[in-house]
Amino acid sequence: MKAKAGLLFDLDGTLLDTDPLHIAAFNELLAEFGKSVTAEYYNEKIMGAPMDQITLDLFPELSAQERHALGERKEALFRDQLSGPLEGRPGVSELFDWARAQGVGICVVTNAPRESAVMMLLGLNLLNHVDHLLIGAELDKSKPDPYPYQEAMRRLGITPQQALAFEDSGPGVQSAAAAGVFTFGMQGALDADGLRKHGASATIPDFTHAHLTEKLNHLVA
Repeated sequence: MKAKAGLLFDLDGTLLDTDPLHIAAFNELLAEFGKSVTAEYYNEKIMGAPMDQITLDLFPELSAQERHALGERKEALFRDQLSGPLEGRPGVSELFDWARAQGVGICVVTNAPRESAVMMLLGLNLLNHVDHLLIGAELDKSKPDPYPYQEAMRRLGITPQQALAFEDSGPGVQSAAAAGVFTFGMQGALDADGLRKHGASATIPDFTHAHLTEKLNHLVA
């Protein structure tokens, strides 16, 4: 059924803070190779990027098959840390409940593998609220290309004027903004200036901010 409006969410770093878990998983894997990543490297080269590009940057000497296997191992190490209920950004559960009550569709657009994405959404108790879960590796193009957000709107049957997007990474913000969607940059690894540099329409620290409430009311008016 066509939604009257839509909320389009990134997952990692947007709905919950997973950056420390990802960094720990990468460093556990990289220790075998005498390598490591810093938070600065993670923010610049890893956050929001597809895994094939991440592993190419980290292991340019390896074959595509070997890099793929390492990417799979890293995600398994990440999932090992996802035990028990997960804590989302402030206001996220209430926002998902509001969307369901208002007949507003929800699409999660992520570069995370499907198994990891489902595990995170289950841990947040939000999976049943999601109308569509779009995985970058399963699409024709991934972020920062606008295609994932264009496809999200197509599946919900809405236009950019009927949507709001939420992203915390440079590639993610670029993807949503290039699709013509009003994009909230979620402050975290990137500050407000960094998010705006990539094209964020506005920036907020969490889902309780007054500017978001104003935009939501306008969306369903």
